[in-house]
Amino acid sequence: MYIVVIAWLFVALIIAISQVSVVAAILSFVFWGIAPLALILWLFGTPQRRRRAVLQAQAEEKKHAEDAK
Repeated sequence: MYIVVIAWLFVALIIAISQVSVVAAILSFVFWGIAPLALILWLFGTPQRRRRAVLQAQAEEKKHAEDAK
């Protein structure tokens, strides 16, 4: 999946370089590159975050059960 991220950033960088002004280049890179990738990576990372939270909760329950013995 990271190859897609790298490729998208490359395309966004090429778009930014082709802009006339520096401000347009920065805004193009942010709105065509960084913002969409941040959203996509956050959305695709949601299942992993949920699994990690469940595993952490299970570990805490196990620890509390062992402490109660």
